[in-house]
Amino acid sequence: MWFRVTGTVTTWPLRFCCHGNQVAGKTQVRCISHGVYTRGHYAHPLVPKPVLFATPLAARHLELQPCRTIGSARPGWYESVADSGPVHLMEQLLVFGQQTTGLPWWASIICTTLALRTAVTLPLAVYQTIIIAKVEALQKEIAELARQLSYEISVKAREKGWSEKTCRYHFKKNLRRIVSELYVRDNCHPFKASLLIWVQLPMWVFLSLSLRNLSMGRGHVPAGLQEELAAGGALWFSNLTLPDSTWIIPVSLGLVNLLITEIFALRQLDASKFQKYVTNFIRGISLAMIPLAAAVPSSMALYWLSSSCIGLGHNLLLRSPRFRALCRIPPTRLDSNTPYRDISAAFVAKYIKLKT
Repeated sequence: MWFRVTGTVTTWPLRFCCHGNQVAGKTQVRCISHGVYTRGHYAHPLVPKPVLFATPLAARHLELQPCRTIGSARPGWYESVADSGPVHLMEQLLVFGQQTTGLPWWASIICTTLALRTAVTLPLAVYQTIIIAKVEALQKEIAELARQLSYEISVKAREKGWSEKTCRYHFKKNLRRIVSELYVRDNCHPFKASLLIWVQLPMWVFLSLSLRNLSMGRGHVPAGLQEELAAGGALWFSNLTLPDSTWIIPVSLGLVNLLITEIFALRQLDASKFQKYVTNFIRGISLAMIPLAAAVPSSMALYWLSSSCIGLGHNLLLRSPRFRALCRIPPTRLDSNTPYRDISAAFVAKYIKLKT
């Protein structure tokens, strides 16, 4: 007959042959570091040799050496990210901020979000605006150089008898070289404008997962911290560890994200088809965030709403002529001395008068 003796770390299948009151035990050891042993073979030196017990089985205490099993469960990618170093760093930052300021958790989350967005993402947003303004200022020079290059290519084509396909190849090749030289000259490669998203998106993910861990008491969360979050809310979201059952925060989050998207859409005078696709995709993401925010703890939804509201404020601040002059942002053709009035007028003309 077969018996299975289990431990907290591994399992050891045993085969016992009973002859009266004597029992012979054989082990079947499966170990990663020492291979797989079949029935009838002994795993040396991890387990002892077969032992003959002179007393009944119930009177004996079996002692086996632990061995690592093959079927050990491994965490998925989501659990691995939630238990990563950056997430734990954000957890410590949130706890340190709340303990230092002494604010309730809902106010501490908002203040921490404001501090991070202002200290990290706002300077990157200013840098992104500078790069975009420089690239836009180069478009006139690039167009003039493209006309000159087209004329030179046509002259060469008549001299050497190039086909139209060869002319296009040389034109694109030399134009790319000219544009790259201009980007290097003015230090405004368009890829630098994407630096903001490469910093803001991971920070958003890490801070969201850290709030999830704190709200659910997972990871290395100190004892009692989850109870503090449960009592650290306000108004209708008094318990930050539970989702917002009123859907006020999720709906507000979706509306703020849509407002940010529409402000950018109003700025695009002659939007291309690709830009329209991107705008519609972002609108869809904004709407999809509403049910998602209603399913997560209120602490996460509150952080998302706070981050979106602060982002909206930063986007409006970057339209201010005084702030742009203070940051030495180059002027562009879309600049206005009354940006907020222009945004309101464009919004009314596009969405309100369109309905009437």
